[in-house]
Amino acid sequence: MGIVRIDESQRLEIQEFRRMLLSCAGLHPRKGEDNNDMRHVTTTTAGENDDSHPKLVCVTSGVSFLGIAIVNQLLLRGYSVRLIVHNQEDVEKVREIKASEEMRGSNNMVEAVMANLSQVESLIEAFEGCGGVFHTAAFVDPAGLSGYSKTMAQIEVKATKNIVEACAAASSVRQCVLTSSLLACVWQDKSINNTSLIIDQKCWSDESVCIDKKLWYALGKLRAEKAAWELAKERGLKLATICPGLVTGPEFHYRSLTSTIAYLKGAGEMYADGVLATVDVSRLAKAHICVYEEMKKTSVGRYICFDRRLESQEETEKLARETGIGIDITRDVSVNCPMRFQLSNLKLSMLMSRISRCNEP
Repeated sequence: MGIVRIDESQRLEIQEFRRMLLSCAGLHPRKGEDNNDMRHVTTTTAGENDDSHPKLVCVTSGVSFLGIAIVNQLLLRGYSVRLIVHNQEDVEKVREIKASEEMRGSNNMVEAVMANLSQVESLIEAFEGCGGVFHTAAFVDPAGLSGYSKTMAQIEVKATKNIVEACAAASSVRQCVLTSSLLACVWQDKSINNTSLIIDQKCWSDESVCIDKKLWYALGKLRAEKAAWELAKERGLKLATICPGLVTGPEFHYRSLTSTIAYLKGAGEMYADGVLATVDVSRLAKAHICVYEEMKKTSVGRYICFDRRLESQEETEKLARETGIGIDITRDVSVNCPMRFQLSNLKLSMLMSRISRCNEP
């Protein structure tokens, strides 16, 4: 298993965060605000809010690998972004960006707000004024070798329910996009004769399979997404969920080490079943924005997102080398046997293709 030093991981995150904000936004304190109080860091807006589609949106865990990519795409599309930061480390990342003189003079908006995902009232306050919320946060156990424990799965469910409750209670929020995982779809009970060979947005992983195999990351994502759908229906909140494969991209194995470790638990079996898939972080971020912008029309529901399915032993061994995580491969399924399952991201691909055609000059 590959291990990266914490300070190196933080350095890479700060470097990427600075690059993103330098290209898209500036960060300036409010008039009269103490520079040492980082609960709120605000800039000028990137456009007026629209009653039908407010341009201020909130991103939880906005300094994470995926969060940064989503923020980048939002800023490129003219949105103003409120980042939820959770701890002092995240505050320091934002403070370092704020201190950069190169960032002065930009017209875009980035606002950082400290909020506690375990407190609904804290989240309601953070969400007020935002037209939508992107909940991207994933919980990891820094003391756990797997990166994600059974306890973390319980925390994930609770935090996700709090997010949905806060979205429903905040007067300005119209819709929420939740980042789930492909793992919430692929872990099937293969002993059942009528198990579908097609894995798409209609499929849900079997909880008993996840528990038996101690797949806590899959269990956490599965239960959190189901809880979100149940609560959103009760509260009348417009919700969409995206279920991505393993999120990759530049230095992904450093930038999201713990979630990568947790995702790849059971990777050998996923490979044999034909469901070990990855998605580039930029494509995943674009998918979030496409789904969000279409939600006021018809694109609610679940979406599977991946751009590469690992079909050969060579591809899988390359992933193992990149991550430093051993993947148990007993045979090359692309040669010796047909795929057990077929992944389908047709629903999302059709949506993104249609939007791309509409945006052509």
